Amino acid sequence: MVTDQVAVDTGTALRPLIWRVATVAAIREESVAARTLVLDVPDWPGHLAGQHIDVRLTAEDGYSTQRSYSLASDPSTVEIMVQRVSRGEVSPYLCDIAQVGDQFELRGPVGGYFTWSPDRLDPVLLVAGGSGIAPLMAMIRTRAAAASRVPFRLVYSVRDPSTLIYGDELVRRVRDDQGLDVTYVYTRETPPEWSRPAGRLTSTLLAEAGWPAEFEPACYACGPTGFVEAAADLLVEAGHAPERIRTERFGPTG
Repeated sequence: MVTDQVAVDTGTALRPLIWRVATVAAIREESVAARTLVLDVPDWPGHLAGQHIDVRLTAEDGYSTQRSYSLASDPSTVEIMVQRVSRGEVSPYLCDIAQVGDQFELRGPVGGYFTWSPDRLDPVLLVAGGSGIAPLMAMIRTRAAAASRVPFRLVYSVRDPSTLIYGDELVRRVRDDQGLDVTYVYTRETPPEWSRPAGRLTSTLLAEAGWPAEFEPACYACGPTGFVEAAADLLVEAGHAPERIRTERFGPTG
């Protein structure tokens, strides 16, 4: 994940980042390769939609490793969505082994640039690629929790229906949350009788599903590096001001 490493308090002052012990309170399976971990974190300071945390796992022999995960929840809870990464050190444990009651360390929240607050009134365009939906879902959930009526549009690109994350929740939110629209882009395989052929995000589709540049929306794009760079280029080509486009990207951790 590429993001600015600044601790941002939800109040008026910065708080130091410290390691806390988190307990897995609940688990939800989100797709064939992703799950949500609901965490109980004592003395959690709260967070802004779009921030992330660092997760640290320590083995019995003392070896430790850590990864960053976006917070996927509104500030009332602490949730992360983890997608299994082949040959990874952290995600296989969190996706396949962790159970309710297990504990690990985390610190955060981290990040101040890629965030959204309900006090903003400009329309919002969210562009997600794969598991990049996580921080954008935090924004959608925060909007709902605050009963905000700021119009949101989400363009969500996934490989195929089996890799769609939060599918049922997004259907429910589009139905129940006034002002939320979602457009799906399937790059490899579409659902049966889907109206568009499989393919990558294009300028035409983004123009149809997003906001016109003259509306001056706040744009957020998150996903793999190549996807985010392509999405940002399409937004700039469509006339969106670069300063209104915020990006967060991730890739192999080496």
